[in-house]
Amino acid sequence: MSAEPRPFVLPATCYRRGLPMLQLRAWHGLLLAAMVVFPAWLAEAQGAAAGHSSVFAAIARWTPLLLSGFLFNLAISFSAMAIGTVLGAFLGIGLISLTPPVRRGSWVLTEFFRNAPWLVLLFFAMYMLPFQIRIFGLTIPLPDWIKAVLGLSFPVMANVAEIVRGAVMSIPSGQWEAAESLGFTRHQQLWSIVLPQCIKRMLPPWMNLYAILTMSTVLASIVGVNEVMTLAGQVEAAEGGRTDLLAPLYAWILLWFFLYSYPIARLTQRLERRYAVRI
Repeated sequence: MSAEPRPFVLPATCYRRGLPMLQLRAWHGLLLAAMVVFPAWLAEAQGAAAGHSSVFAAIARWTPLLLSGFLFNLAISFSAMAIGTVLGAFLGIGLISLTPPVRRGSWVLTEFFRNAPWLVLLFFAMYMLPFQIRIFGLTIPLPDWIKAVLGLSFPVMANVAEIVRGAVMSIPSGQWEAAESLGFTRHQQLWSIVLPQCIKRMLPPWMNLYAILTMSTVLASIVGVNEVMTLAGQVEAAEGGRTDLLAPLYAWILLWFFLYSYPIARLTQRLERRYAVRI
């Protein structure tokens, strides 16, 4: 009797909840490194033929400047995430409010900012916010990076609000009923019983949203913020418009974002498995 044929399984693939999930192995890292080194090696050969200096030396020379721009991207992501999380938490609570005007108004804000393009919101913040504001005779400047932070915090706010709403709705109704039977008010039920249970459910999607936000901070370069992509363009201009630098330069920046975001994605997956709701 012949053995049953084994199903074909993609290499380095495991299954979670019945769906394939690719796991990175050592050779994936080598492939990623090759994607960075090969454009630099090709540009090196082209630059040598054109009489240009070494591509690797140029990238090494400008790396400290680019790194400062990358850290500025991270600072923008931290600030936008903090503002969006605080505002989104209150907006999410408004989505589950028992007062119809509050609930409907929160729904309109959430749906509007969730479905608005992030770049459009950035331009909106850039051109609608003033260059400075005056409070009690004190002039406070609003530089472009602050406007970019505010522009990015709007979609974060809407997505955090939906995360909060989904987490609260996932709590079994018996929790609400038990708290009500013990005489807790609606405010006490929400803040003392329900929301503490929601934290572990909100954490994985919140971290995933932060990773998306971090990769989206490069949009700030379009509105004139001196982050890493803007500095990369300045480096290319400072090198005399060397087109052979473009591919290795942007591949180098791409590697930074990957090395920063991938551990967050892996940690998010671990938390999802740990805090999965068993039904």
